[in-house]
Amino acid sequence: MNTLKLGLPKGSLQEPTFDIFKKAGYRIRLGERSYIPSIDDPEIEGLLIRAQEMAHYVEDGVLDAGITGQDWVREYDSDVVEIAQLLYARGGFVPVRWVVAVPEDSDITDIKQLAGKRIATELVNFSKRYFNEHGIDARFEFSWGATEVKPPKLADAIVDVTVTGSSLRANKLRIIATILESTTVLVMNKKASEDPWKREKIDNIALLLQGALNAEFKVGLKMNLPAGKLDEISALLPSLHNPTISHLKDEGWLALEVVIDEPKVRELIPVLKKAGAEGFIEYPLNKVIY
Repeated sequence: MNTLKLGLPKGSLQEPTFDIFKKAGYRIRLGERSYIPSIDDPEIEGLLIRAQEMAHYVEDGVLDAGITGQDWVREYDSDVVEIAQLLYARGGFVPVRWVVAVPEDSDITDIKQLAGKRIATELVNFSKRYFNEHGIDARFEFSWGATEVKPPKLADAIVDVTVTGSSLRANKLRIIATILESTTVLVMNKKASEDPWKREKIDNIALLLQGALNAEFKVGLKMNLPAGKLDEISALLPSLHNPTISHLKDEGWLALEVVIDEPKVRELIPVLKKAGAEGFIEYPLNKVIY
């Protein structure tokens, strides 16, 4: 039987990744202290690996494909095939940012002032390349964690990952530049991508994962309405295409169904009710595939 060796990220991306796979239709179970998850698809052989290492193992062919961050692909300049961008990260459904930060009371306002300074970061290789491209000769040191507490005693500045910047502010740090935005990506080994079965398998997985992400902030909305009100009520409804309409047993009444952004529902239902619609049913979606 054909098998796809798929790396799943351990750490901050693990829980959101498992949730997205569940919505996509894949059940993943992981025993306590286990690194080999059970997936309810016998054609997928999963392995739990830290996102920082994922692209390395995919590039070397130990894994056929894996989910990691764009930042770690670029950190190690990994030669892999990007199958899909998946817009979720540890902070939610937005990209993360790698920023340069200095102490609040520092006189430094521009990264050019960091020439000759000591900078702590996990993203050493990319940061070095970025600074070199901007003609800045700084000293970079690998940070094993708690990077935000290192200035000013252990470093003059840091390059750290953030979504909102709240942790940096809490540690009295000030952002002076963003050097990289990153989201989650599904990557594949080059040789494996040339195997027709493996490529079709990973493309199908990517399709379902993206469908699950498309559905994350959308809901289905059903309602009944008098046939004479169809044009008026349809004009009030945003939809992927036209609403789905069906006839009810009661003559002169229709059922209408749409997919819309969830935040709009609370505003729309009162308006639709005033226009003559009734019998509203709102329901969650697992996947929206265009």
